[in-house]
Order: sequence, then structure tokens, then C-alpha cells
Amino acid sequence: MLSRRFSKSEPAPAPQTGTEAGKKGVLREYAEAIALAVLLALFIRAFVVQAFKIPSGSMLPTLQIGDHILVLKSIYGVRMPFTNKVIIPVRNPVRGDVVVFIYPVDPSKDFIKRIVGVAGDKVEIRNKKVLVNGKPIPDDPGYYDDPTVYPILARPRDNFGPVTVPPHKLFVMGDNRDHSYDSRFWGFVDLDAVRGKAVLIYWSWNSDRWRVRWGRLGDIVD
Repeated sequence: MLSRRFSKSEPAPAPQTGTEAGKKGVLREYAEAIALAVLLALFIRAFVVQAFKIPSGSMLPTLQIGDHILVLKSIYGVRMPFTNKVIIPVRNPVRGDVVVFIYPVDPSKDFIKRIVGVAGDKVEIRNKKVLVNGKPIPDDPGYYDDPTVYPILARPRDNFGPVTVPPHKLFVMGDNRDHSYDSRFWGFVDLDAVRGKAVLIYWSWNSDRWRVRWGRLGDIVD
């Protein structure tokens, strides 16, 4: 058996007490628990659900400024982190879904809009009335507060198209139709740019009145 010999100038280490060993054990347990929680949170955020805050009124009255929503990312499939490519498809987005997506004009930003048309749909707007494949949208959630109707040559807000949605693309609009910057102005959304479907309002703060909108907490986004 080998043994360590200590010179007179090198004192032997003091034996570790039970209290010190216990503290180290507790600290290690806390560190492992925190690391596991961080990894679990990153996994959930990347593949399952993510929180977003509504910064503008483009989706009024469905979503208000200061609403905090949960976006279900796995509903359309499992995506590769960083590339957002679907590696395990589940289903494609459908008309009426409220989705968060990467803004095509500036990929550093996320937008939230409602899907109006999917691949193959013909979308047109006539005097503010939205038509998909020649028919009005059933129970259209669109909100209008500006009586002005712009001709198509002036602005595409109130008269637009018709356009046919290309493969692998979506046509999206905000519910606040008179105040939404959407596919009427900048074009289609690629399916790979969709981050997920808005499903729930978990918090809502009215910054103008400095109060919580308690009645909106837990509301389903539809």
C-alpha cells in the first residue's frame, strides 16, 4: 500500500468535518437542480412553448397592447433550433390560425397576424371586404374604424389583388384591418418562418392605466 509522507514544512490536511461535507453536498445538489431546470427551460422554449408580448395594436380587439401570450411551437411540428426547419412535421397552419412568425422584411423581428390564405388560395379585397376563393371569410374577425376607402392605386389597404398564394407560403393580416402592416404591403410568409400558434393569454398589463386586465388572463386566442 502506498502512503503519502509529509515533511515538517507541509502539515497534513485537517480531516473534513461532517458539517463541511454536508454543505458541499447540498451546494452540489442545488447546482445540479439549477442546471437541470435551465436545460429543461431551454428545451421547452425551443421545441414546445414560448412566451411573447404584444407591442402594437395591429391585432385589436383580439389581442391588446400589453397582452402576454403563450405560443405553442410544437403544434406544426418539431423544428431544428436556429434554422427553424421542420424536422418532424405534425400539421400545416390553417386559415384562421393566429401565428407568430419571423418578419420577412427584418428577420430580427417577430410579427403576429392571422392566416387569411394558404397555398393555392386566391385572396382579394374589395372595399375592405376580404374574399378568399371568391367568398367572404365566415365570421370574419376583422375590425375597422376608418370610414375612408382607399382605391387600389393609392394604397393596398382597402382594395387589393386578387393574388394566389404560392406553395409553401401564407397570406396573413392583422385583425385591426385599418391599422395593420401585413401581407397586403410586404407579401407572403414562408412556412419555415412560422414560430408557432398563439394559444393563451397568461398576463395582460394596461400601461396607460397601470393596472392588470384580470378579465383577460387565461383567455384562449382564437
